[in-house]
Amino acid sequence: MGEQENNKSGGRTNTMVEEEAPAAAAKEKGRGAADPRLQGISDAIRVVPHFPKPGIMFNDITALLLRPRVFKDAVDMFVERYRGMGIAAVAGIEARGFIFGPAIALAIGAKFIPLRKPKKLPGEVISETYVLEYGTDCLEMHVGAIEPGERIVVVDDLVATGGTLSAAITLLERAGADVVECACLIGVPKFKDFYKLNGKPVYILVESRK
Repeated sequence: MGEQENNKSGGRTNTMVEEEAPAAAAKEKGRGAADPRLQGISDAIRVVPHFPKPGIMFNDITALLLRPRVFKDAVDMFVERYRGMGIAAVAGIEARGFIFGPAIALAIGAKFIPLRKPKKLPGEVISETYVLEYGTDCLEMHVGAIEPGERIVVVDDLVATGGTLSAAITLLERAGADVVECACLIGVPKFKDFYKLNGKPVYILVESRK
């Protein structure tokens, strides 16, 4: 996960983000304000000031993982959204996407595809390099992990600028995937009303805390 670094006020805007009006279908399927689970999820996320460097308010999900009921609520909300949508695979972004992605995949009967940092996967891989605020990074996945036309959901813990998710979408589409949506536990406020990255919807459960 490479998004926390930009989770601060006054951060740069990612030019790949396209504003969308709130989608009625999205509200029908999940993130309704009346759902009491959302408050519990938000309350369970710990905010660590000035980590990993000054000015960053780090949203720490490990506190949520220590509360099994709340952790299950978060997974259940994603499962309720994607069950019955014909999702063939859930792609999780290293590293925190590996926490939620496999649980969601198992519950909806889909395979799990890890999107890893360079030189972590053995064998033949396909790579996508992307630009960060202070440099570049890269995501890789195994060649053959996806069959052309398979419907994919991309999972990470947090979306701030959207650069990492956009790279994941590009990587998966190069392999022939039909990326249906990106799913994140936490999003900065601009993602609350169903923004899009590379033309793909971004679904979040709660806003980042400060």
